[in-house]
Amino acid sequence: MAIQTPSLELGAPLVQATAAAAGRGYWKSVARRLRRDPVTVICAAVLLLLVASALAAPWLGLADPYKTSMLRRLYPLGSPNHILGTDELGRDMLARLIYGGRLSLFMGVTPVVCALLIGGLLGITAGFVGGRTNMAIMRVMDVFYAFPSVLLAISLSGAMGAGTENTLLSLTLVFIPPVCRVSESVTTQVRGFDFVDAARASGASALTIVRVHVLGNVLGPILVYATSLISVAIILAAGLSFLGLGVKPPEPEWGLMLNTLRQAIYVNPVLAALPGVMIFITSICFNMMSDGLRAAMDVKA
Repeated sequence: MAIQTPSLELGAPLVQATAAAAGRGYWKSVARRLRRDPVTVICAAVLLLLVASALAAPWLGLADPYKTSMLRRLYPLGSPNHILGTDELGRDMLARLIYGGRLSLFMGVTPVVCALLIGGLLGITAGFVGGRTNMAIMRVMDVFYAFPSVLLAISLSGAMGAGTENTLLSLTLVFIPPVCRVSESVTTQVRGFDFVDAARASGASALTIVRVHVLGNVLGPILVYATSLISVAIILAAGLSFLGLGVKPPEPEWGLMLNTLRQAIYVNPVLAALPGVMIFITSICFNMMSDGLRAAMDVKA
């Protein structure tokens, strides 16, 4: 029995409306499953608290994170007026940790967002168009895979010099290839689905197919993967700052704080470990959030 093809005038709007309704229902079910996952909810609450405290730092009544005093250097935890003590230059640790969260979170999220936009666009283009376009884009991305991500980040930062802008640029270049590869892989799979062929048969343009059908099916896996990259970006940015290739002193940043406090590890080891604890908590929360998103978006589960 022959399959009747929708008319060119009404077929495309009908397919678009059906796809949009199905997409809304899918994302509602994802949100419902996320709310039922206690681990994801707790991690989201912790991240929300970190982001809120970092953004509201100037209005929290904290001490000046840049003010030094050689008379109160390396105060222990619980000291009067310094709950978390002071660093090697007498600066308040609580203030520097909270202000450092602003820069550390920015250094973790911004490269991933930029890589998501650039790498996602390149990957979707390569996966949907295919042919020589796919080969040209993916072979360029394969060049970056010849180097480990840590080594590539250190090489790029070392070549461009220390600084916040150069660190952001180097991390963005490191994350574009993996995001592009994931986007290309998912798009290639979606391109062969029946509903894409039905949209083509209904007369929908390539741009409409990508916007309505492809993006709705590839954004989920790409966002899940990008969420897991944020923790990697935070760790890489902290590592570059620790090596002197990232943020410059006296800016409060968790990796740079680890570097400056390493000499105090034998005097006050708990104080020296606080920036590392913040990096660990933030990265593990982003990883658990990524796992929760992946589980919530698993339709079979």
